[in-house]
Amino acid sequence: MLIQQIFTEKIAHSSYILAAEKTCAIIDPRRDIEIYLELSRELEVRITHILETHLHADFISGHIDLAQRTGAKIYASKSANCDFEYVPLSEGDSVSIESIKLDILETPGHTPEHISYVVTDTSRGEDPVALFCGDTMFVGDVGRPDLFPGRAEELASKLYDTLHGKLLKMPDFCEVYPAHGAGSLCGRAMASKRSSTLGYEKKYNYALNIKERADFIDSLTKNMPDAPDHFRRCTNINRAGPDKIKELPAPEALNNVQFMTKMKDAIILDVRSFEAFGGQHIHHAYNIDSNSNLPTYAGWLLPPEKDILVISDNYIQTIKACTQLHRVGLDRIAGYLEDGMYGWVTNGLPTGHVPQISSYELHSRITEGKRMTILDVRAASEYEEFHIEGAVNVPVHELRERYTEIDHNIETILICGSGQRSSMGCSILLQNGFTDVHNAAGGMTGYAAAGYGPECPMCVLPWAPFKNRKNNSIIDES
Repeated sequence: MLIQQIFTEKIAHSSYILAAEKTCAIIDPRRDIEIYLELSRELEVRITHILETHLHADFISGHIDLAQRTGAKIYASKSANCDFEYVPLSEGDSVSIESIKLDILETPGHTPEHISYVVTDTSRGEDPVALFCGDTMFVGDVGRPDLFPGRAEELASKLYDTLHGKLLKMPDFCEVYPAHGAGSLCGRAMASKRSSTLGYEKKYNYALNIKERADFIDSLTKNMPDAPDHFRRCTNINRAGPDKIKELPAPEALNNVQFMTKMKDAIILDVRSFEAFGGQHIHHAYNIDSNSNLPTYAGWLLPPEKDILVISDNYIQTIKACTQLHRVGLDRIAGYLEDGMYGWVTNGLPTGHVPQISSYELHSRITEGKRMTILDVRAASEYEEFHIEGAVNVPVHELRERYTEIDHNIETILICGSGQRSSMGCSILLQNGFTDVHNAAGGMTGYAAAGYGPECPMCVLPWAPFKNRKNNSIIDES
């Protein structure tokens, strides 16, 4: 038996190949499936099973594409009531892949229909060796139960029963393979390690050590991070069966005239760096830096009912951005600006600008007592850890509605951890009539490095979702 993890950056998603000698299963596949086809060829095994733990809220699954390409059957919870053809599973069922046996546990809590797969390698013994627990349990955390309006306490109570009545009764040596790692918003406090054992989690996972049900429910239903908008859409898309990637139209290369015609009824998404966006950009564009968490913030900020036009530095960046958008169900990508901003400005077409100010300049403005608004667009938890005195906190996704709280008659300087989210915020304010908007390049990281404050705890973590990193897992950098 072989277990291979595939970790997808930005959405912090873990999928798996569970291989026997000749055949294998893919567990919780992402939407772009080529990596599974390549790995199965390398391992010389045939994909025969596609196993879903639940209806994912934070990304679009690749189960439909993978089934079409391989002929493998899709297995999912019976109570998911999926619209496509699949093998429905309930507690007590089992699935066999040669000498590998997977017993099904119903594990509601994160979602109502959640199931987990308990793996036994019968060629070696009768004890369970691995647990594919989806979003029920993470390394250092458990799945959030608050994604279904009005059901948070009910699901938190079911999660308590799932954990204490089922999972924690398994052997300590059983390995834990969750569907997400640090950086995902499906939990609150995931550790950077991407797999664990039940014994280790029993001892060190904070949520598993909350013994009283009422305290557990209270902990899991208060002060949870905001859930992005696409969390409300992806579940239903996954239940219905998403459109196949290969059937989606390729983004059209648009010249300046074609782009101007289409942009009247579309969203303009500029995925260049915040520095480039600040220098020149097309009016009314969103800036979501491709080096940031593009899929999460695109799913959070962009209206899904509109076409999207992409502006990038080059074609490769465009294609990578399209992949990230597809992962969160943003499929209406109508085209991209073929000659980029260079072709736009050399044809004398109008642009906007966002001045980028350094930490030194920002600090000088503060010490001089300059009249301005410092708008901190980080999450409330980051702001509470460390912020500039007098800064106003409005998380970037809330600016779409809360921009009215900001005085547009005075200079507004936006700041985040690095300059990426604050540039997103600048683009939103500019769309809503603000003119005197500046971006604090380097964000709180640069401000601290310049000696004006302590390090931002979230910005310096090695696993922070806005940084590229590698480990021993298979990682897709696209």
